[in-house]
Amino acid sequence: MMGRTIFIDPGRCIGCQACVSACRECDSHRGKSMIHLDYTEPGMSVASLPTVCMHCEDPVAPCAEVCPADAILVTADGVVQQADTTRCIGCANCVNACPFGVPKIDLQAKLQMKCNLCYDRTAYGLAPMCATVCPTGALFYGTLEELQAERPGVQVADSFAFGDVMVSTGVAMVVPADKVQWPVPGGLPVVEINGVDMREAHSNKGGGGRRVGGVDVR
Repeated sequence: MMGRTIFIDPGRCIGCQACVSACRECDSHRGKSMIHLDYTEPGMSVASLPTVCMHCEDPVAPCAEVCPADAILVTADGVVQQADTTRCIGCANCVNACPFGVPKIDLQAKLQMKCNLCYDRTAYGLAPMCATVCPTGALFYGTLEELQAERPGVQVADSFAFGDVMVSTGVAMVVPADKVQWPVPGGLPVVEINGVDMREAHSNKGGGGRRVGGVDVR
């Protein structure tokens, strides 16, 4: 985890989209927001979650690792930059490699775009735009010590498990205290495969399981 970084606190997000609007004002991608504001249970709950680039560092960000044009550079302080406009070929390898679903591809410009931690601001000690405007502190910029001084007892995680693969990140997430000692499960549960509702398949599987679209349902 970086010294000064973003801490995401899902329990504080109210879905106001102030971070989305502020992100559009960044000079490096003016008019386009690099934040995903996800509603985890649309139609059932107002729960929301801001998703920014996690600036992976284990051992190098997956998006940078798979880029065939070396367009995604990582700074000495661990910030994974968005694609260099002079090198990006719009292949979307980075989109497929990112376990958090962060990079976006501008198909017309053939260019990858993503959060770069407002490097034009953070390199000079200023907070990213999103954290500056967040009214509830769901996006907090600073050190772990500063976060814990403001929110005593808070626990954070910077390791996430995707199946058998563990990814360490430069950005951390506030988690329940009893979960911080294990890698936080990454991704979302599979609910549909080839048009088949897997929740229904699991509830009706019986004793032996079956195959759906070439996938074993156990």
